[in-house]
Amino acid sequence: MQDYYEIDFLDVETKKSGDAITVRYSLNGREYIHVVDGGYVSNGRMVIDHIRKYYGVSSKVDHVVSTHPDGDHTGGLRLVLEEMEVGTLWMNRPWLYSDEIIHRFSRFKNPDNLSRALKKAYPNTAALEEIALEKGIRIEEAFQGKNIGAFTIMAPTRSRYLDKIVESEKTGQVANVVNEGVVTADALRKFSDFVSKVVGYIRASWGEESFPSDPTSAENEMSVVQYAVLCGEKILLTADTGKEGLQEVVDYAPMVGLILPGINRFQVPHHGSRRNVSTELLDKILGKKLDNPSEGRFSAIISSAKEDEDHPRKAVVRAMHHRGGKVSTTEGASICVGRNAPQRAGWVTAPSVPYPDDQES
Repeated sequence: MQDYYEIDFLDVETKKSGDAITVRYSLNGREYIHVVDGGYVSNGRMVIDHIRKYYGVSSKVDHVVSTHPDGDHTGGLRLVLEEMEVGTLWMNRPWLYSDEIIHRFSRFKNPDNLSRALKKAYPNTAALEEIALEKGIRIEEAFQGKNIGAFTIMAPTRSRYLDKIVESEKTGQVANVVNEGVVTADALRKFSDFVSKVVGYIRASWGEESFPSDPTSAENEMSVVQYAVLCGEKILLTADTGKEGLQEVVDYAPMVGLILPGINRFQVPHHGSRRNVSTELLDKILGKKLDNPSEGRFSAIISSAKEDEDHPRKAVVRAMHHRGGKVSTTEGASICVGRNAPQRAGWVTAPSVPYPDDQES
């Protein structure tokens, strides 16, 4: 059988955007199924039904990846773990590192107490752990350099992940962090969130891009970023990672033989948020801005919901166009990208999101 792959970005259609991705690929005659996040709890059935309809009723899921602890990514994975045969669950569990980070907390002296607090702070991840342990599903850490089938984890590094646990607002709700400045930074980010929702739009010429310098949340920066070459195409799945995670991708690329720019299939981080990217990082990963519009150098897929007024941001859609990307969103329909994959009746070419002539001020 000819090698193939298909990646389905499922339509998580709620008032807020979410991520649910299923992957099937064949290497040297062997088929693999790989699930990356599962949307909200209510989306779990959709993920299972999609796999059984298009990948086979008796499909075994080789790998499930929980990229980070947010509910719009982890919720649906509960049902996937409960109802499907799963080989390995890949996720990072903050409480496993209590011994290493306890000195950074003022409230805790006993690592066991910190572990319990962290499980309370990250209930979505704790729920997945409980199901996996009950069903005997192997759980693996997901740090830079690990291989998940054909995919390589590009971010996060272990050391940065530990920093993000301490910096996380979720952690701060159950523990007094020694570095009070970190909590203040998160408060500033929340204020920036409020401002970004009321900001207006300005007319902008081709090539102009406006990205804020403030960071995304610590939880988003925990995201597992995966890279693979399938059928000669370079694929980057970014989840909700921010600029720190993308910089780790750039830095680690030579270690896995990834020559940048040159990504063929790019999952736009965090539903198209402005805070997760920068012009400089996009130049390195996707290529420099073109002088004139030219679509088709790569596919840019954004997991966004119709009712989500905050995503995707126009500046991000513009940035994809500036580099020759065909931009598609999951608003109202699931998106499938692939090569040599089995044909599906009724599936048509996804429309490209048009180029916005204005962007956020």
